[in-house]
Amino acid sequence: MYYAIIGDIIKSKGIGNRIEFQKKLGDVLKQINSEYEGDIAANFLITLGDEFQGLLKSPGHILEIIEKIKFSVYPVKIRFGIGMGEIHTEINRKMAIGADGPAYYHARNMVNELKALEKGKMNTGANIKFGAKSKAPVLDLINTTLSLCSYIESKWTQKQRELIEESIFCRMSQREIAAKFNLSQSSVQRRFKSAGYYNYLSALETVNRILADERGI
Repeated sequence: MYYAIIGDIIKSKGIGNRIEFQKKLGDVLKQINSEYEGDIAANFLITLGDEFQGLLKSPGHILEIIEKIKFSVYPVKIRFGIGMGEIHTEINRKMAIGADGPAYYHARNMVNELKALEKGKMNTGANIKFGAKSKAPVLDLINTTLSLCSYIESKWTQKQRELIEESIFCRMSQREIAAKFNLSQSSVQRRFKSAGYYNYLSALETVNRILADERGI
């Protein structure tokens, strides 16, 4: 099984300097390709002005990769469609373009579903959605959980986001974060709690455990 990821920039036409943004996104994707080389079947690359894609052979770091891309380009927002399934063509490790199969069909469908949800009255604010041939209830569980994560994240203040970013990507302890931002450790903990950060982490860890067991999907 492969895991195709399609990232679609939300409101890309409203980005001030699109050339500068594309360069930044390209640099982020190069870093992902290097850091997660062992997980990648075909490198991430920009395919259109407002879209990029990549192909993974392992689900272990899907959410971690998405988080890194998402945080790196913030405040620009991205919708991520992830498709699980087979690839029916030859895979070029250097680039995801050209590969074809159900994994990509499902990823594209998920991007389209996210766009449709954004236009609906019951907009959940979801920006990540998994799809597969199977309609197993576990997929609904994954997508509902990720939708709740998106909701929690949407409520973060800029200050909360800065602290959370240090925790997620720099692996800094509360004490280290407190020292960096000239805060008390208890203050960092309160900000994490008020941001729903612990619930956010717990939900992502649950999804990771489910993805690790492909038999359930």
